[in-house]
Amino acid sequence: MRIVVIGGSGHIGTFLVPRLVRAGHEVINLSRGQSARYADDPAWSQVRQVSADRAAEDSAGTFGDRVAGLRPDVVVDLICFTVDSATALVGRLRGHTGHLLHCGSIWRAGPSARLPITEDNAEPPIGDYGLAKAAIADLLRAETRSGGLVTTTLHPGHIVGPGWHPIGPLGNNDPEVWRKLSAGEPLEIPGLGTEFLHHVHADDVAQAFELAVTHREAAAGEDFSVVAASALNVRGYARIGASWFGRSADLRTVSWDEFRRTSPEAEASWEHLVRNHYFSIDKARRRLGYAPRYQPDEAVLESVRWLIEHDQLTVGSPLLGAA
Repeated sequence: MRIVVIGGSGHIGTFLVPRLVRAGHEVINLSRGQSARYADDPAWSQVRQVSADRAAEDSAGTFGDRVAGLRPDVVVDLICFTVDSATALVGRLRGHTGHLLHCGSIWRAGPSARLPITEDNAEPPIGDYGLAKAAIADLLRAETRSGGLVTTTLHPGHIVGPGWHPIGPLGNNDPEVWRKLSAGEPLEIPGLGTEFLHHVHADDVAQAFELAVTHREAAAGEDFSVVAASALNVRGYARIGASWFGRSADLRTVSWDEFRRTSPEAEASWEHLVRNHYFSIDKARRRLGYAPRYQPDEAVLESVRWLIEHDQLTVGSPLLGAA
């Protein structure tokens, strides 16, 4: 099939595009072309690159024509963030494209009330980003179930992999957490530290998208949580991270008010931890055959190792087993 991947040079596309090429598809990467891929692969030599500024073309009302003009059998949209953008694309592809796959987010679920969270028991979302992702998923599901365009939404967790900083044990991207854990220094934990974070390796997300393309009938009109098979809470995550450097985590409990006074990333931490997300992948396993390769700590360790090896992370002691 001819598959157009919108935003294929990012985290997910870095792994998804080569997967689709190796599966025998003709792949077109539609992106601004301003950033390098996070990992190279020989399969990229077979990919057609098309440059486009989605925001500008959405404003002009021409982006849907741009995508439809490539005559895709399948469209994988990795960078849609508003209902208006999704509505315009669906309207233009309806009747012309066989399958539209959308990248959602686990933030379409609000702070948890029941764990694990499934596609059916999620609490209402909070915040503009989560509200928009939930509304887009609702729009796409209704579109398919009313007999329109066949769509599927996949909701990744905190995406991690080589080339970028992971969401750390405190629920933010601040690299200082790794220096403190690796040096055996005290780490202030807001509240009890029992809140969950649910990561997923970018290649496991790519696996789920490839499976949804392959199993179109099983995926039609559905949405799926795409995360690792397990989740980590704050304290457990910090202890595991410290152990990579041969350290025991020295965790100090502080109130959220204290944490906000001392941490410039406190608001990011709150946004992640207040949701307390731990998702089930049973539906994706059952319908698509999804089988994530990485546990969350394995995925994060791969990212941390890459950052250290490329001099993008300062640590107080070397990783165990490092050369």
